[in-house]
Amino acid sequence: MRARLSSGWLRIAVVEVSELVKVYGDVVAVNGVSFMVQEGEVYGLLGPNGAGKTTIIRILMGLTRPTSGSAKVLGLNPEVDPVSVKMLVGYVPEEVQLFETLTPMELFEFVSSIRGIPSGEASERVKTLVRAFDLEPYVNKPIASLSRGNKQKIAVISALLHKPKLLILDEPFNGLDAKSSRVLKEYIKLHLERGGSVLLSTHVMEIAENLCSRIGIIHKGVLVAEGRVEDLRVMVDERRLEDVFLKLTMQDSEVREIVSGLKSL
Repeated sequence: MRARLSSGWLRIAVVEVSELVKVYGDVVAVNGVSFMVQEGEVYGLLGPNGAGKTTIIRILMGLTRPTSGSAKVLGLNPEVDPVSVKMLVGYVPEEVQLFETLTPMELFEFVSSIRGIPSGEASERVKTLVRAFDLEPYVNKPIASLSRGNKQKIAVISALLHKPKLLILDEPFNGLDAKSSRVLKEYIKLHLERGGSVLLSTHVMEIAENLCSRIGIIHKGVLVAEGRVEDLRVMVDERRLEDVFLKLTMQDSEVREIVSGLKSL
């Protein structure tokens, strides 16, 4: 599917979500959500904890089946062909799970082999990314012995190794130090310059504000607002994205009440 831009040009939709619903027992985690991620953009998926962001991403990766509605990733249905989706996408999950008995180097070699990256090319990519994320002192140590931040770096590198056209990143900055966070931000910008696309879920408003072309705000499983940061600011007459987010998710008055209560401590 192609989305028409205000300039009149057509841009390919690399992710299409239509009327997506996911129900767990009596809980409606996702309730009729629709959005598109266009080629060459960073689409930010924002929302409070439990809003349904990770559920949507897991559906896109073929890890969870929707109750109803549809999703397409690079033209593929992840419910029908989850393996192909995983092969084409660079995915960093919110909860990183790694083969902890391996070393990072062993894991990178394994990932490269299942991605079909030629050994010489894989070796150069691993070397470059390991150096970029300051992982060199740890590549031959068991993953189980490494810190949360270094495990996050391993997950990020594993997602980038095959130079995917689409990155799906669920809180990818969790645990990263300032330098590695900056490196990842710069990589995302380079990825866009090369024609890639990103679906990014993050709680860090500064990152969303600086990286995202468009933003979709999810609240209680519903897409309550969508647009460029500038459009959302105008919608609720706020300048800071944090204030826009709190107002659109109806948390601004609650925050004021909490702060007022804290003054009595």
